[in-house]
Amino acid sequence: MKTILTTLCLAFAVVSQAQTIDDVLRSIEENNKTLQAQRQATQAGKMEIQTRNNLEDPSVEYSPFFAKGVDGMASSELVVTQGFDFPTLYAARRQSGKLQQEVLEHQQQAARREVLLTAKNLCLDLIRLNQENALLTERKRNSDELLKLFEERFEKGDAGILEVNKIKMEQMSIQTEVAQNNAAHRTALQQLLAMNGNLPLEFSADTYPQVEPINDYNTLYNEVMTTNAGLLEADAAVRAATKEVNVNKQSWLPKIEVGYRRNTSVGEKSNGFLVGGSLPLFSNRKKTKIARAQALSAQLQLDDARLQTEAQVQSRFNEMQQLREAMQAYDVTLMHKTLRLLNDAVKAGQLSVIDFYVEAENVYKNLQAYIALENQYQKLMASIYENRL
Repeated sequence: MKTILTTLCLAFAVVSQAQTIDDVLRSIEENNKTLQAQRQATQAGKMEIQTRNNLEDPSVEYSPFFAKGVDGMASSELVVTQGFDFPTLYAARRQSGKLQQEVLEHQQQAARREVLLTAKNLCLDLIRLNQENALLTERKRNSDELLKLFEERFEKGDAGILEVNKIKMEQMSIQTEVAQNNAAHRTALQQLLAMNGNLPLEFSADTYPQVEPINDYNTLYNEVMTTNAGLLEADAAVRAATKEVNVNKQSWLPKIEVGYRRNTSVGEKSNGFLVGGSLPLFSNRKKTKIARAQALSAQLQLDDARLQTEAQVQSRFNEMQQLREAMQAYDVTLMHKTLRLLNDAVKAGQLSVIDFYVEAENVYKNLQAYIALENQYQKLMASIYENRL
């Protein structure tokens, strides 16, 4: 018995842990097909960059010669050659390749954060839907209690049919909202499961995790400008493009070719070495200009990304302040207390059913508005802190 209880406790603990947003994100990071494909593409891209600095393939040539009056082969020639670029070019390409690989890494990080931010927003939507469901459950419970009470009063002649019908209409409205809530919940959860590779996932939280408040704009600005995935990618692209200009400047250096040559003839053999080279007079044409134009394009894209990010930081900071002030205007405790007082008053006959629902409807609308506002605030903070994912 003790073993069974221990097992159940452990299972409950595992499920409880799996219901946190961080655990959901860790699971999605491991199982998401988009991220798996991105990781493989990044790995392939890195290997492709490395192959650009490989040596040329060796060349082997064999030529037999025949002459009149000579049986079989009169002579032959064997030539084995290996060509390679000027040594300094390999070092320059290696440094450029490292920077290009860094660009790929930042692209992967940007894709990762985009997927995880989408998943986190789905978790935040599920929390909102769970809160709305709890509010609807409370409304349904109060409505059931009122319907039972007023049906008894109606039988005794202490209540009218209009009051009973009003409660029944309220129940129909609640049932519709519950169905819509359940449908939205299933849709969001299915999207979350799809992001997890359709593997099982548990998430039933109804409260938001603690979010670090932001009171200083400069602190937010400095954090975003130094950690934003898009900016890091654009900055790495500028450094890679600038280094590629240096690589192309060295492309005019001659290609070198060395090899071994062996000649054979009737009764005679000779061995020698082959040394040669080629000047890239035509193949290197305009490559440096192209590289400079690409570097300038990368710099302009970085400048534009910085301007867009700065504007985004300012707008998000302003929106965050407005949402926080709007949330502070709501007294959730007072609204729930008011609902209890209204419920007690209608049950005691101090308030008609019609007046009760007029007043209660306003309170419920305010509670729903607060739930939606808090969800909007949480999503905004998730976007602000997306670089921490």
